[in-house]
Amino acid sequence: MKRSNLVLPARASLDAQARRLRGLLLELSRRRPLRDPIAAACGDLDLTPAQMHIVLWLGMDGPLTMGALARAVGVTEKTITGVVDRLERDQLVHRERGPADRRVVHVRLGPRGTALYRRIDAGIDSNLAKLLGLLEAGDRRHLVRMVERLTARLAAEET
Repeated sequence: MKRSNLVLPARASLDAQARRLRGLLLELSRRRPLRDPIAAACGDLDLTPAQMHIVLWLGMDGPLTMGALARAVGVTEKTITGVVDRLERDQLVHRERGPADRRVVHVRLGPRGTALYRRIDAGIDSNLAKLLGLLEAGDRRHLVRMVERLTARLAAEET
């Protein structure tokens, strides 16, 4: 019984902190330059968010299967097919059949896609540097350290 008394206040505090963080993130998202480093870096590229994310994932991870790409972008495999079709039409990516299993299709950046990835990546770095520049050096270090811890704990949960 005593244990449940300890859990409830901790849960209530966690819930309150989650609501506060959500509110702060929403407030942050209302300021266009801070809203989304990807969107801010790519506003003039005439790409949808899904297309930008595909270019980023392929640029960071190299060729991916259609299924892996769909999971990375957070869309269905049916949706990813149409998005990749448009990127392929614009000569940003190309598909390759797997040598061992011809049913497996990998998507790879083409030369134009690689150049676009470099442009997007540089824009994101620049926008994140501007955002971090609003903080004092100690706060930047703390923020990076907290995100590193969160990332490590999420990775540990997966294993």
